[in-house]
Amino acid sequence: MAHPQKFDISGMHCASCANVIERTLKETPGIENIEVNYGTEQAKLLFDPTKINLENLNQKITPLGYSLLPVNKDEAAPQRGQEKIKELASLRQRLNSVLPLAVISILFMAWEIGARFFGLPMINDSVMNLFHHLLPIMATYTLFIVGQPYLKGLYRFFRYGRANMDTLIGLGTVVAFTYSFILGAFADELKFFLDVNVSYYDVTIVVISFITLGKYLEMRSKLKTGDAITKLLNLQAKTALVKRDNKEIEIPIADVKTGDIIIIKPAGRIPVDGIIIEGSSYIDEALVTGEPIPKEKEIGDEVIAGTINTSGSFSFRATKVGADTMLARIITMVEDAQGSKAPIQALADKISAIFVPIVLGLSVVTFALWLIIGAPILGFSLALSYALASLVGILVIACPCALGLATPTAIIVGVGKGAQNGILIKDAATLEKLHKADVLVADKTGTITKGQPELVELISLFNQQKDELLIILAALENKSEHPIATAIIKAAKNKKLNIPPVDNFISIKGQGVKGTISGQTYQAGNLKLMASLGFDYNKTSLEKETKKGRTPVFLANDKNILALALVADPIKAEAKEAIEKLHHLGLKLVMLTGDDKNTAEYIAQQVEIDEVIAEALPQDKLAKIQELQAQGLTVIMAGDGINDAPALAQADIGIAMATGTDVAIESAGITLLNGDLSKVAQAVNLSKITMRGIRQNLFWAFIYNIIGIPLAAGAFYPLFGWLLNPAFAGFAMAASSVSVVANSLRLKTKKL
Repeated sequence: MAHPQKFDISGMHCASCANVIERTLKETPGIENIEVNYGTEQAKLLFDPTKINLENLNQKITPLGYSLLPVNKDEAAPQRGQEKIKELASLRQRLNSVLPLAVISILFMAWEIGARFFGLPMINDSVMNLFHHLLPIMATYTLFIVGQPYLKGLYRFFRYGRANMDTLIGLGTVVAFTYSFILGAFADELKFFLDVNVSYYDVTIVVISFITLGKYLEMRSKLKTGDAITKLLNLQAKTALVKRDNKEIEIPIADVKTGDIIIIKPAGRIPVDGIIIEGSSYIDEALVTGEPIPKEKEIGDEVIAGTINTSGSFSFRATKVGADTMLARIITMVEDAQGSKAPIQALADKISAIFVPIVLGLSVVTFALWLIIGAPILGFSLALSYALASLVGILVIACPCALGLATPTAIIVGVGKGAQNGILIKDAATLEKLHKADVLVADKTGTITKGQPELVELISLFNQQKDELLIILAALENKSEHPIATAIIKAAKNKKLNIPPVDNFISIKGQGVKGTISGQTYQAGNLKLMASLGFDYNKTSLEKETKKGRTPVFLANDKNILALALVADPIKAEAKEAIEKLHHLGLKLVMLTGDDKNTAEYIAQQVEIDEVIAEALPQDKLAKIQELQAQGLTVIMAGDGINDAPALAQADIGIAMATGTDVAIESAGITLLNGDLSKVAQAVNLSKITMRGIRQNLFWAFIYNIIGIPLAAGAFYPLFGWLLNPAFAGFAMAASSVSVVANSLRLKTKKL
């Protein structure tokens, strides 16, 4: 059975490299699917391990200059980053050695042009002669030392028939160098046929220098696009202080096991997920959840790997370790998303796949046309000079790298920016679809409301102190596990009230509880319990509260109803503002909930929801999503429960709250770490910003080639006398890739 695997790729440094690897491996028996991403320099392979293995795969591509490396989830990303830094340092050394040669060449080229056309004084003959003697030496060093990758690319083209950008650069610079060498070596024999004073050594130097500079800037920029992963990896603790055999020992995080007791000291980083069993503290979870204020954590509370303990010491039991921790899952999700391809990239991939062969053919045709058409008009010597300049110019300027970088760099930055804002995106296709969304369908509980009942109001009916009444209520409810009881007890604890013991406690099924506190008997429960005790309450007034989604809890003694407690699942503070933003982004809002109609309509009215569907079962939610899709609408579904999972999977874009269940998160294309509905608006805006960046990148990538190739070919020469010096072609080629990556990095500065 086939298994999908991810591999790092070494030796890949241009968009056409990705196409070469894909085409080569697709021809290998046992490969079911392959996806190579130039932006992340990784490959996703679906293959049959009984027919092929890593060694077989590398045998296919190693001769072409590439190799596949298995990804170790614990070590690959940091190690990969270090390798890239080393590669960048090596490239910088080569660049430092060749840039002075390029500067000297450009200065002499510019001076000669200035002397010829702008009246500058001619360069001293001795200086010029020295320069022309040094030029071949400089060009030889540049081509055979700094330009080795391009020569290897040319060799592999002739040896294996696979062409990439290195092939084009190698062919162009070798042609320029060889022509110049022949002119110099046989000047006397050729001076009757050609202008032996026109050489292209300087073109060889400048082109290779500019392209090396472009690759250096591109690589440096690409390292910055992956900042989000680096920051997430830096959140991981390296060691943990574990209690084993009544001893405290520090061990590597990889050795921590589920069930281990881990001790955390002030300012310590939480190494794995777990539950506090001793002590309490305030924990800064901002880097994982986005919440700026440290959260108080007590016995029984969960802690998350990567978060920071700000004050006290505590111990916790490890519940999730290694790849199962929330932080590890976040890193995996971000890496997978950054490595995935958006549908919009398909066009760029198709063009890149055929680009190099077309450019090779076009350069040969252009060369021939200059000789056939130009020689009778301009003379053979000048026509040959222009033909060579056009051939080299086309080979150098025709760069599919910008095209290959246009989408993945924007996706890497967009997904990384999302992760830093608590928005985890599963894949690039989800990010692309999100900007086209028409409708947001949101669950109520846990999405629009907090999902945790709270005591929202306590009404004293006989002017007793509210704190005294709350103490009695909390004491009666202390032995109950009902969510309403939990809300009342939490309210008392928040006020730091002392809850007294209860004697003669009785639970009255379906009605409430009864007990004795300090010799006085009290009852707490619903209207049925009050009626059974002979007490009456204004039902009209009570109905107004229930229509607001509030659940009444009465407190009574033997004589009277003393108080009315109202418990509700309150609307999240940010919900109304978030919905306003979503409306501004052009989305229709539908609230789909299993709650009763009165509560749902009240909540919807408070936050200005467009449509309400209440008392919905999981299959009803699924049916509503399908109904909206049948109308041709692109639907977002936001939810957090198991009952939301079918609808999340069916929706065009499923958005789960990380405060919800694992099932909901697995079913969704996007996860919001802190369950904040306003993050949905940010996610939609992020998609719009990223897609705008991709379109800008594609526009510039196409424009460079649409204008540059005809200019390099001399298409404008008959009309305007325009020709493109191959040295400037090298600059344009480098600039195209750098500008695309720079434009993608600009997305980091955009406000969501």
